[in-house]
Order: sequence, then structure tokens, then C-alpha cells
Amino acid sequence: MKLALVTDLHANREAVTAVMAHAENHGAQRYAFLGDYVGYGADPAWVVDLVREHVARGAIAVRGNHDEAVVAGPRPTMVADARRVVEWTRERLSAEQLAFLASCPMSAIDGDQLFVHANAYAPAGWNYIEGRTKAVRSLHATDRRFTFCGHTHDPMLFHLTATGKAGDFVPTPGMPIPLSTQRHWLAIPGSAGQPRDGNPAACYAMFDTDASTLTFHRVAYDHETAAAKVRAAGLPEALAQRLIHGN
Repeated sequence: MKLALVTDLHANREAVTAVMAHAENHGAQRYAFLGDYVGYGADPAWVVDLVREHVARGAIAVRGNHDEAVVAGPRPTMVADARRVVEWTRERLSAEQLAFLASCPMSAIDGDQLFVHANAYAPAGWNYIEGRTKAVRSLHATDRRFTFCGHTHDPMLFHLTATGKAGDFVPTPGMPIPLSTQRHWLAIPGSAGQPRDGNPAACYAMFDTDASTLTFHRVAYDHETAAAKVRAAGLPEALAQRLIHGN
């Protein structure tokens, strides 16, 4: 089965549309959404509805920190631009859409796969996996062979051997990576809606469960239109610039 892993959609309709079309064209049979459906972008209702529709058809969806903030209010540590967008977003979601965000679990398990937004050791703490040490801590916190998470917007892949040796690397888009069953793996697909690695192209990954391979993808989309919609909504200019420059 080909499982499309999509995270940090951030209310970016143009990016998400391009990612979903690319995944479908590459044979996606199921989807896992790893959180942050809202925040930063201009189309929160559209993105939430898309995820809801896929969940109704069997997709997995877990809660992200921006989803949590829209439902329960932002944390004091959330940066000013993000807090502003949280309030703007809440006013544009229906009671049903807010209820869907609230219903998304912090994590989900499907066989030997764990799906979570931030990390496996403290999903509700929203700590970032910023390097190998945090990745290993997350890998030690679950007995699942494969962990898929978002939150960190840059694509990364980590592994842990049976002897405790850890490794990490930045994947090359479009190249299938064999995931040995002798190791534990943690994959971060990168952000579909707000890439931050200097490349504005949207990110996602495809996990082939039969072949045990993972392929990271970059998908070009109309980021100029997405940025223009952010401006038209009266959201911070810095958020529009991030879409244009991918940082």
C-alpha cells in the first residue's frame, strides 16, 4: 500500500491542492495527515474540510499545535504572528470544523507505524525534533518500527540500529529510500504549506508499506497566489514572504 504522509498544511490551499494531486498521480492509496492544518495561511476552512473528508474515507489525522491553539487558545510561548493568525482563523471556522480539530488525537498507531505531530516522548509538549539527540529520544519512546511526525518544517530522516547507533540525513527528493526492518525509523516529511529550507516547493512523503521504501517529494505550486491571499486577508507580510522564499 502507498501511504501519503502530509503535514503542516497551514491553511495553504494552493500548496495542498498541488500535493494531493501529485500524491494521487503517484498512486497514493491512503493518507496520513500529521497536524497543523491551520495557521499562517489564508484558507483554513478549505483545508480543514479536505482533511475531514479524507478522514471520513479512512485517512489518519493527528492534532498539531496550531490546531490545538485554535481550539483551546494559544500558549504564551507562541510567537506574535502565529497568535494573531490563531485569532483570525478561529473567526473563520464553523463549530463543526472546530469540533473536528478538537477530535483529532495527539497520536495514532496503525500496525508498526506511529503518527504524531511533534514527537513520541511528549506529544502535547510540542517540542521540536531539531537533531539526532531529540530524534533518538523519540525513537526510544515507542516500540513502533516507523515514526512519522511533522512540526519541524524541513524534511529529515533518522534511524536507530538494534545496537543503539543513530544516524540522520537530508533526503533527496524523488529517490526511494529502503527502510530496513532491522532499524527503527523516524521521518519528517517537511511542510506541505510552509517550507522553510530555502525552497518554496511543497513537501510530502510516500511510504510504500509493501516495498518498505520511503520517498520524499517536492511539488512546485503557485506560491505567489498563496502569498497574495495572505496579504489580502490582512495577515502579517512576513508570512507571505515565507511562502515566496521558502524560509
